[in-house]
Parts: sequence; structure tokens; C-alpha cells
Amino acid sequence: MTFSEYLLSKNIDESSFSAGDNTIYAQWKYLFDQSSPNSFTDQKKFKINQIRRKHLLKLEK
Repeated sequence: MTFSEYLLSKNIDESSFSAGDNTIYAQWKYLFDQSSPNSFTDQKKFKINQIRRKHLLKLEK
């Protein structure tokens, strides 16, 4: 799983996230590449919701 696929699965808009919080995006991408998706989720469990609220993926219907 790539970091882009992971963000999509968490309903986070990658382009908004990378533009709005570039430092956090880069740190998370590096950490994600060094660990498994489950381990990353365990480490960032409470931060993921904050980022999702800020950069919610708009799904087309």
C-alpha cells in the first residue's frame, strides 16, 4: 500500500494535505514508508482524525 492509497482509505485529501500542512505531510510520508500501515495507524491514531477534519476528501456522487 502506498501513502496515497492510505490517505484515500482514511478519506484525507492528499493534495490539500500536502499543500496546507507540507511539513507534517512529509514527516508522515517518511514514517509511513518506514513502517507498516497498521503500525503507522497505531502511532498516529489520534492525529489522523485532526488531519481528516482539516483536509476531508470530497467524494463525488
